[in-house]
Amino acid sequence: MNEQRRSEIAKVIAGIEDLKNTIEGLARQVDMLSDEEQEYFDNMPEGFQSGEKGQAAEEAVDALLEGVSALKCLDLDDVVDSLNRASE
Repeated sequence: MNEQRRSEIAKVIAGIEDLKNTIEGLARQVDMLSDEEQEYFDNMPEGFQSGEKGQAAEEAVDALLEGVSALKCLDLDDVVDSLNRASE
């Protein structure tokens, strides 16, 4: 592989590292939102918790946690490893 392509791969890897940092930040933000929604649910009177508003809050917490999990499952390290191998 020539130096120009290696340089392009290095730029892609740097972009992936930036993307990883962005994804981690977004996952933390969504996690905080799920904590806030859980706190909202926890502070509801019991009658509301078992009602429509409580159910909606529980579903929102579940969906937010699924979002956090999905963000954390994005494995960009494999991509970086493959690109590093290609540039050797």
